[in-house]
This record gives sequence, C-alpha cells and structure tokens, in this order.
Amino acid sequence: MKKYILPLIALAAMVFGIGSVVRSQPKHETTVPPSPPPTSPYPHTVAAVGLVETSTENIAVGSPLADVVSEVSVTVNQAVRTGDPLFKLDNRHLRAELAMRQADYRVAVGQVKVNAAMLADASRQLGFFESLKDKNAVSAEDFTRRRSAVETAEAQLEEAKARVTAATAQIQMTQTNIERSIVRAPVDGDVLQVKVHPGEFAPAGVTTTPLVLLGQLKPLHVRVDVDENEAWRLRPEAPAIAAVRGNPNLKTPLTFVRFEPLVVPKKSLTGDSTERVDTRVLQVIYRVEDKALPLFVGQQMDVFIEDSNGATALTMK
Repeated sequence: MKKYILPLIALAAMVFGIGSVVRSQPKHETTVPPSPPPTSPYPHTVAAVGLVETSTENIAVGSPLADVVSEVSVTVNQAVRTGDPLFKLDNRHLRAELAMRQADYRVAVGQVKVNAAMLADASRQLGFFESLKDKNAVSAEDFTRRRSAVETAEAQLEEAKARVTAATAQIQMTQTNIERSIVRAPVDGDVLQVKVHPGEFAPAGVTTTPLVLLGQLKPLHVRVDVDENEAWRLRPEAPAIAAVRGNPNLKTPLTFVRFEPLVVPKKSLTGDSTERVDTRVLQVIYRVEDKALPLFVGQQMDVFIEDSNGATALTMK
C-alpha cells in the first residue's frame, strides 16, 4: 500500500500546488476608457488646457465695512444690474450716529443765529458811537471796546459757521457709511456664488472665499494656459477649438479676444503624471462661440490651436 499511496498523495499535492499557482496569477484584461481622448482637427497644433470663466472675469465682491449681515438680497443664478443691492450690513448704529450728527447740525445753525444777532447788536452800538458829532462824548477806551466787541462777534460768527460746515460734513460722512453698508453690484452680470447669510459676520477687506461672486455668463470666455516654450507659436488670427473634458464630442469653436501681457507661473494643473509644474504660462483669452454648449464656470477644457508656424518650420527644414 505504501508503494502506491505515497506516490498518489505526492501527485495530488503537486496538482493542487500547480492549480493554486495558476489561479493566483493576475489576469490581464483589456480595459476600454470611458471616453476616447480628444483629437486635434489641425495637422500642426498647440495643445493646452483652458478654464471657463465669465466675460467680465470672476468678480469677488467683498464688504467695505466689517459688520453683521442683516439681509441677503440675491440668490445663485440671479441676474443683477449695476447698483442692485447684493446684501446689507447692520447699520442701526450708523443711523443713531446720523441722528446725533443732525442734532449737532441744528445746534450749530442755532449758534450761527445767536452770533449773528450779537454781531448785529455790537455793530449797532459801534455805529451809534461813530455817529456822534461830539467825539468827546465817549472816551477812547469805550470806542475801542465797542470796536473790539464787533471784531469778537465777527470771529464768533465765523467759528459758528465753520461748526455748521463741520456738522454738515459729519452728516455726509455718516450717510456715506450708511450707503456703503448696502453692498451693490459693480457690473451687470449673474450671481455665481453666495457665501454669506443673514446673521454672519462679514469682514472688511480680502477674504479667502468671496462673499458674493459675480460675472457675465453671456458670452463665456476660456482662459487658456500655453506653456512658455510654445508661446512663440501662437498667432491672434489662428483658429482654435475646445472640447469638454470627458466628452470630446462636445466641441466649440473659439474666437481670439486678447493675450494677457504678463507671463505667470502655472497654477491650473491637470493631474497628468508627465505634467510640468515648474514652468510659466502665457494666458490667452478666447470667446466661446457655441452658446448652446452646456458649460459651467471653472470647468476645464482641452484646447487646440492651429500652428502654421510649425508647418513653416518643417518646410524650411
């Protein structure tokens, strides 16, 4: 039995081991990408990545005053006109200050009337002294005192008028602050984002997240980052086309708008393993011509720009 059983056990163990090794081997299956990569319609192309933005660029609206928000007047996707209120700050203390300034103004105006009456009285007394035919009827000291009283009354009247002017300026300053507490739209556009709510504190100055983001959605622009090494190949009249990330069938022709004159460090990253991040880019602005294309602000697009300079260089070689 040992002569036959042991070889059978060894054979079974060997078969089991071979099967385990075969089953543990990785399976190489052909994977199909969810969408084909975009292709350029031009024989010589400058390829770049663009970000969709509004035609006015994205305007981050902040608050000129630091205070609590009392009312938000807009919602996302709402169209606004220049001067429309976006949100309001709590201005009760400013209104109380305005009432106090107005009271100071009324006091200053009353003081002007009092000083004007005192000047008129001092002027009448001085005129009476000056009208006397006998100059020896009053002493020189009394005459000098009357003249000094007129000069003093004139100075007090000027001071009172200056206080009226200062009170008027204080009222105007307070009214300006009340008006500034209502943050209004600087341009015609659409509300892209609202990150402020009633009861929240709105800090003055630049914030990491804008309180309200505005921009004109019609037409849309694409800000294209072209590597500085390929910037020389661009021409303003060169045709260009952009494809939506994830669906290369959604394409739109682009119209050149302008070059940004300043070459800046690259900030828009695509995540490609071969992408250079330690480079500078020339930003080119194009207008989206297909208004029916479903695009959103901040969306990335694959942009292809025709390069006739490349064809000329090949011909010269």
